[in-house]
Amino acid sequence: MQFTAGRRTTLALTCGVILGVCAALTAGALADRQALPARPPEGGLVPGREGRAFAEVYARIKTEYVDEVDDHALMEKAIRGMVAALDPHSAYLDSSQLEEVRLSTMGAYPGVGIEVGGTGTAVRILKIMEGSPAQQAGLQANDQVVAIDGTEVGADLAGALARLRGPAGTPLHLSIRRSTSPATLEFELTRTRVEVHSVTAQLLEPGYGYVRISTFSGTTPGDLRNAVLRLKRDNHGDLAGLMLDLRNNPGGVLEAGVAVADAFLESGVIVTADGRTEDARFEMDATPGDLIDGAPLVVLVNAGSASASEIVAGALKDHGRALLIGRRTYGKGSVQTVMPLAHGGAVKLTTSRYFTPSGASIHGRGLTPDILEEGAGAAPAELPAAGEAPLAARDADVRLALKTLQQRTAPRPASPAARPGVP
Repeated sequence: MQFTAGRRTTLALTCGVILGVCAALTAGALADRQALPARPPEGGLVPGREGRAFAEVYARIKTEYVDEVDDHALMEKAIRGMVAALDPHSAYLDSSQLEEVRLSTMGAYPGVGIEVGGTGTAVRILKIMEGSPAQQAGLQANDQVVAIDGTEVGADLAGALARLRGPAGTPLHLSIRRSTSPATLEFELTRTRVEVHSVTAQLLEPGYGYVRISTFSGTTPGDLRNAVLRLKRDNHGDLAGLMLDLRNNPGGVLEAGVAVADAFLESGVIVTADGRTEDARFEMDATPGDLIDGAPLVVLVNAGSASASEIVAGALKDHGRALLIGRRTYGKGSVQTVMPLAHGGAVKLTTSRYFTPSGASIHGRGLTPDILEEGAGAAPAELPAAGEAPLAARDADVRLALKTLQQRTAPRPASPAARPGVP
């Protein structure tokens, strides 16, 4: 997937953004489509009266605002404000933000394999990617990033992200503060191509598999297939049932979400979208083939399940392929398109609203589970390491879903034999 001037990419964006070095949790692409030439609105690019009002406000700011404002900065703020005022999901992207979106669609990036986040007072490591240079060097989650290549970080998350990036093969020096060590720890790492995998899986008990998808990226469909194959191998045969966990999955690559739904459907509509332009109106359908050969499927959702997650859950629910268990989903039923601009930035606009196979819009409503649980619910428990209690023992939602799967697969008692003379 490439982002170049004159081309655009359609997105099913998340309801929130988790900033991290992995850059895989921000957004995603439906398809790489040729952009149509922009057409000016009726009456010219800017209506005369509004144009004069804009020019007057601009002049007032330039001459009378308490601080001098650079022309470039002022125009960028005007553009950002204009686009952001449309809806919560439309935005102007500068070159660095566009690069974040590009990286998020790839499922891989050059780096050291850490996800970082700001706490307001510091930048901390949230997650270490398995097999990454960071893991090999001994970095740990909750480590505070003090300095990068000798430059102090403080609470500047954006600055930390910019310094952590770099071409594969280049060195990186990190100064880390850890709660268990009184001294600052120093680490020498080398950036490499880091694969970001959003799918984890485990066999809960014989016959019953569990798959969690944390976000939808370009690698998700392949990772899902590999995860199901491993579950079947560990089970020494086909699965009796599968649990798909989409809790706290904010969305991502729309095409990846469609592929996940398709993995469990033999036919039928997965999602449709409607918008003002021809490109904004589309329908995506399932193709033959079911990863688990029709075995019972349950999907865990909650208020953090949004966008592409809702496309998957809505398609599986509408086709009667899966039961939804948990809490009402977020309710983001719009599609965004990233349109690169000539100067290097881009505008991300809401261009479509999508609908489930039954024709329902979940925008602002969300999906109501078949088995609706009360309360906000706890965060999904992490998969247990060796020696830890099983996942179902630590996660009430998983426990309920497993019980539901077992009830759906339990053999039904045989009908009593008919007595002689009784029809």
